[in-house]
Amino acid sequence: MFRKRKTDAPAPSAPDQPAPPGRLAPRSPSEAIKPTAAPPPPAPPERERGGLLSAISGFLTLFAILGIGAMLGIVVLDRQVNEPGPLLSDKIVVVPPRSSVSEMAELLAREGVIEHPSLFELTARFARKQPLKAGEFNFKAHASIDDVIDTLIQGRPVQHAITFPEGLTSEQIVARLNENDILTGDINETPPEGSLLPDTYKFERGDSRQKILNLMRAKQREVLNQVWSRRSAEVQVRTPQELVTLASIVEKETGRADERPRVAGVFVNRLQKRMRLQSDPTIVYGLVGGRGTLGRGILRSEIERPTPYNTYVIEGLPPGPIANPGRAALEAVANPSRTKELYFVADGTGGHVFAETLDAHNRNVARWRQVERAKAATDPAAATPVDKVEPAPAADPSAAPATRALSPSPMAYDGVDPNAQRSKAFDASEGTARDPLRNKTYDLTFPKTVPVLRNP
Repeated sequence: MFRKRKTDAPAPSAPDQPAPPGRLAPRSPSEAIKPTAAPPPPAPPERERGGLLSAISGFLTLFAILGIGAMLGIVVLDRQVNEPGPLLSDKIVVVPPRSSVSEMAELLAREGVIEHPSLFELTARFARKQPLKAGEFNFKAHASIDDVIDTLIQGRPVQHAITFPEGLTSEQIVARLNENDILTGDINETPPEGSLLPDTYKFERGDSRQKILNLMRAKQREVLNQVWSRRSAEVQVRTPQELVTLASIVEKETGRADERPRVAGVFVNRLQKRMRLQSDPTIVYGLVGGRGTLGRGILRSEIERPTPYNTYVIEGLPPGPIANPGRAALEAVANPSRTKELYFVADGTGGHVFAETLDAHNRNVARWRQVERAKAATDPAAATPVDKVEPAPAADPSAAPATRALSPSPMAYDGVDPNAQRSKAFDASEGTARDPLRNKTYDLTFPKTVPVLRNP
């Protein structure tokens, strides 16, 4: 049988010795199953920030914050600038010349146009950067600060108007300009008679009086050149100045536009026949000149008094205009009615009736007197004064006045004392301090609207 072979007994443990090369040292059982942690990855090396880069980053951040704040501020300011203002209704404010932006802001705040003068000044100085104008401006109700600044930059100042009725003398026009307290400055000299065009003229507060006169002269030259170039070849005037002179007489004889060509035709016919014009307004101008008014009726002695302008005494046209005629009168003389009429007389309604012969004229006069007597009987205060009565007719009809009603008694006027004042429809009081219609805008030569004024 086989014998079990004995194995060698284990050798006694020897003290720890280093393991031979290539062999791992024996570990205890507990160490053999314990995992080992992997070492952490190496940390990246820290980069040091430079001082310039850090400062730039800080500035950019600050700028971004300021930009956002500025945008928000602009939005808020824009909303306030465009909010409706405190004005409850339109208001006119005069901004004095050479006012600073601060002074304008204070003025507008006092006038209730704006509520925040500092915001107005800030917007005007930095947002708009356009000069603000002085002047007289009309600010609309609830105008915002932006609207107010727009008005002061682009708005047109308030326009005023002054009206000169046709037939005023140059001296009367100058007086009317001097009475206007919105205009400024002195007038150098009174313009020549007939050199101004009556009309309505616009101006701004502070404009000069001389500026208005210069404009009136320029307009008159322009209109006269146009009218002269279109004149009829049959007109008995040789120069533009003669046309103005005859137009001034027509202007003073009638205030009705539809009658001017017909009245001009009468005077043209009389000039052709070498008849004296015999127009009352020329008597007045010969007596008082540029004042243009007597303030009373004409005396018989004044009719016969020789003056260069008295067309009862002189033949043909006077040496110059007796007033400043308007465009319509100039057009009427340049192209008068084609008629054979030589006379006209008031019809009692503000107009005139015309006649070719002296007999027809006398019949018209008789009818007119009947109308006036009827008016006097019903309402003496409302009756029109007896118009332009004259001496008995001369043997030569060409010696009879163009516009006069002939009286049956020689050198007397309707039985009145020959030295007494003549009653008339033409009034010589317009434009004076005694004229209650002064500075009105309608025609003062219209006899129905002009009061009769007598010396006290």
